[in-house]
Amino acid sequence: MDLLPLLPAAWRTAVEPHLDLARTAELSTFCAAEYAAETVYPPIEDLFSAYRLCAPEQCRVLILGQDPYHRAGQAHGLSFSVRPGVSVPPSLRNVFKELADDLGVPAPRTGDLTGWASQGVLLLNAVLTVRQGKPGSHAGQGWEEFTDATIRALDGLDQRVVFLLWGSYARKKKALVTNPAHVVLEAGHPSPMNPRGFLGSRPFSATNKALTDAGLPEITWTAL
Repeated sequence: MDLLPLLPAAWRTAVEPHLDLARTAELSTFCAAEYAAETVYPPIEDLFSAYRLCAPEQCRVLILGQDPYHRAGQAHGLSFSVRPGVSVPPSLRNVFKELADDLGVPAPRTGDLTGWASQGVLLLNAVLTVRQGKPGSHAGQGWEEFTDATIRALDGLDQRVVFLLWGSYARKKKALVTNPAHVVLEAGHPSPMNPRGFLGSRPFSATNKALTDAGLPEITWTAL
């Protein structure tokens, strides 16, 4: 397995200058061994779904998660999202609760966020793979450098990108965003284990304001 050829061409061009290619080769070797020997999520065909659905020049928003869901049938390559028909996980329920409180819309009936991705929302996890039933199992293997390179590539764009960083892990990535064209909106993680800091943060209306301030169209957050 060689990860870089699996990326859409525009993303490979954008990300490669920010990568240590030797480290990326090590990550490719690790992922090949894990997919061969273990049950790993998301399925390999969904590994770069976030990149396929949101080209760099179309990206207006980044929502950063930590690593994929680790139970069968959930992860499909988009942070916080689950496949159609899959029960909405607790963190995503809180995201939908905040969406309703912020914009006054009812909670969606599906947890599939593909409709956001197709509008220019890059739904990225910091670590893109995980072993079944073992959250965090692929941390420290090189994915963090790979997705940091993605953030740096977005930071280099002239067009505004709104970075939604939820939780202490994601908020550490703020240091990667140095271009004054962009906006960083921080909040607590939406997990029910974190009772403060996310609910009431109004990220969806704040994102749309930041986009319209830059002359960009809003995200239709209800389009799922």
